[in-house]
Amino acid sequence: MKYKEKKDRSQISFLPECVEDYISEENPVRVIDAFVDSLDMEALGFQKAKPAQTGRPGYDPRDMLKLYLYGYLNRIRSSRMLMRECRRNIELFYLLGGLKPDFRTIADFRKDNAQAIRSTFRAFGKLCVKLGLYHRELLAVDGTKIRAVNSKDNCYNREILEKKLAHIDEKITAYLAAMDEQDKGDQGTEAEPEKIKAAIEQLRIRQEKYEGILQELQESGETQLLTTDPEARRMHSKDGFHCCYNVQTAVDSGSHLIAEYEVTNHNTDQGLLQEVTALAKEQLEVETISVVADKGYESRMDILECIYDGTAPTVALKYAKKERNYELPYEEAEITEEERASTKREDIEKCLKGGVLPKIYEGTGISVEVQAKGKVSCFLRDEEGHVTCPMGHTLRYSKKRGKCIIYKDREYCRACRNKCTNAEWKEVSFGPETDCVPVRMFGVVTEPVQEIPPDARISPSNHTLDTGHVPKKKVVLRIQDDKEKLKQRMCLSEHPFGTVKWYRGAHYLLCKGKVKAAAELGLSFLAYNMTRAINLVGVKALIAAM
Repeated sequence: MKYKEKKDRSQISFLPECVEDYISEENPVRVIDAFVDSLDMEALGFQKAKPAQTGRPGYDPRDMLKLYLYGYLNRIRSSRMLMRECRRNIELFYLLGGLKPDFRTIADFRKDNAQAIRSTFRAFGKLCVKLGLYHRELLAVDGTKIRAVNSKDNCYNREILEKKLAHIDEKITAYLAAMDEQDKGDQGTEAEPEKIKAAIEQLRIRQEKYEGILQELQESGETQLLTTDPEARRMHSKDGFHCCYNVQTAVDSGSHLIAEYEVTNHNTDQGLLQEVTALAKEQLEVETISVVADKGYESRMDILECIYDGTAPTVALKYAKKERNYELPYEEAEITEEERASTKREDIEKCLKGGVLPKIYEGTGISVEVQAKGKVSCFLRDEEGHVTCPMGHTLRYSKKRGKCIIYKDREYCRACRNKCTNAEWKEVSFGPETDCVPVRMFGVVTEPVQEIPPDARISPSNHTLDTGHVPKKKVVLRIQDDKEKLKQRMCLSEHPFGTVKWYRGAHYLLCKGKVKAAAELGLSFLAYNMTRAINLVGVKALIAAM
């Protein structure tokens, strides 16, 4: 029995005659090659998109972009590793035609073309829109923390700097005291005072450094200062506090493709929903869309801005609520069918404040109701300390805040048909000299309410009885909780983050600054979208659409 025979290395026909024979028709490398060749490099903003007429010839930015796309598609982000692959990888021989740039040239390309690389991500998104891969019905918005190029030791705030300066003062004082003891007792050698003086000098240098950072921090008005990457921030993540960027993504529900992303230095996700959704709508070329997000995006003003912008938001509710309520000022106006069908912000806002639901929100769980000024009732406290609501139900003691006592009953308020406020429950505060807290009820009162006693001690700060402070009508905007959309959110938003961070190795950044970090993540997200598009339609269909 013999082993399989190997071919002779000196044999002429040992390898195929051309590099093309090494690359199969379904190889993703062909997608990279065709996609980059279809781009207008000058329009995207790449440097050296036109070759210089004089001097030493440089590298074509198309070739450098192909190199980076191949690297991020294959978990190779380091410029030195890419340089090594250029010398041994047959697929890169096919892409670059035998070019072997050094690591410095590779690194400088990513650094110098940050904005253009992000535009490249959007160019591939436009291609996916052209192919109809995005369903453009529901987006899942979520954020994650990605570590920046900044150590925790190089992150300072006022408290940290004051502790360090106090510690240095203690050390200097101790060294000076030790020198005094040596002078008095004439103890030790001549070398010891010299060592102490050198140590004090080093402490003085550190002291000047920290004082300069503290002054810079005070002048900037920021709460923290990072010396390596000043645009990053110290944020709380799952494994503690780290210097990070907060990366936001909007993922399409049908294709699981990333529609848009944004790199911020906000510590939380609050207030970012409308911004990210607006960028995604522009990328997907739609005027209206539904969006789902977790509890971290709980911001009443941000959610209301989404509604005014033509977005139907579903944000997970806290405290087991069933709906989210907003009070809008009522503005009487004649609303036409054209305005009701419009997607312009001014028309949407006009409809909502007029108590008319725009057509884009029909069937989305969003509703409006015009409520008229109703009766005046009150919360009463008797001599024994028992408090009754306008419906006559006894509220339980909750807590004491200063001289005031707060009463509430959540379960009863949830089931009550007459709402004295738009909240699910009412918390009422009684001061030491208050027996009666008036409330103005809106809407139709279906049950009798208790009246204010003529001799009741009313809080002087209560303006309920002053009709000048109460509008005749108001609009109540309600957003119902959608459990089905919330169930989809986790599988939509968490999967891309997991793939990009752990499979493709982008759980930390290599570039400093928000713009360069956005470019680096743009390459990671583009590689994710490219792989996803290939899985959906195949290599040949994707190339044919370019």
